[in-house]
Amino acid sequence: MKDQAELLQLLQMEEAPDPSLVEEVDKALGQVEAETGRLEFRLVMDSEEDAKNAIVSVNAGAGGVESQDWAEMLLRMYMRWAEGRGYAARLISILPGEEAGVKNAIFIVQGEYAYGYLRAEVGVHRLVRISPFDASARRHTSFASVDVTPEVDDDVEIEINESDLRVDVYRSSGAGGQHVNTTDSAVRITHNPTGIVVTCQNERSQHKNRATAMKLLRAQLYELERRKREEEKEAQHALKKTIAFGSQIRSYVLHPYRLVKDHRTDVETSNVDAVLDGALDPFIDAYLLSLIEARAEARK
Repeated sequence: MKDQAELLQLLQMEEAPDPSLVEEVDKALGQVEAETGRLEFRLVMDSEEDAKNAIVSVNAGAGGVESQDWAEMLLRMYMRWAEGRGYAARLISILPGEEAGVKNAIFIVQGEYAYGYLRAEVGVHRLVRISPFDASARRHTSFASVDVTPEVDDDVEIEINESDLRVDVYRSSGAGGQHVNTTDSAVRITHNPTGIVVTCQNERSQHKNRATAMKLLRAQLYELERRKREEEKEAQHALKKTIAFGSQIRSYVLHPYRLVKDHRTDVETSNVDAVLDGALDPFIDAYLLSLIEARAEARK
């Protein structure tokens, strides 16, 4: 195949270009565009953590059953996104709501650059809709937060003193049935110096749940230190902080109109159903590209 420059030159020379030549040029330009996109993302996926698996935590905000139902919708959305990308998603812990939804859910997404992509989702997600739990059919606004940490390799040294830990065991919660444990196998570990709390209840063995909970704790302590270093670095370069746990990053409006809008990049779509079914790539891609632009601006 001729290179792209040669194809363009031939196309410009011909008054009535051969359709096959036009098709070949379009294909070549598509390949250039795809390669440019890959190079752009390599610029932003430049840390060791970006290539790792992602530990995702979804937490319902204030608002009771409405927010808990929203948290479960987000959990499903991310599971579907992971499935669509060919990633494996494994649920680690889930705390169901009293009536519906979930109060908290933790899962691991395993795949190349899972953390690099999903770190774009850290923050508060806002839902506006007619509540299915309101007999008066009133409009409600609900919030749920998402946090993402990279899974830490076993060979990474993180110092954890056993004296700093409070370990609680309890019976796994669930909707009932044969899969709910009847023994106190679920494990909750509290790291007293930082206040970090991790839980695991997906295994029937208390020993396995404790090992997984310790893995989650190591990951969160690692991410805590990494974010501190990142904030210091961004402050030095006068780079506006764009990843801030607790900041509202996106709104999902189902009533009185239908719109999903990212408040960081202004990317929006009216195809709300597709987004809630896992079509998150336009939002994630735009956010990651905005990081490249922010870094370039900071270097000026």
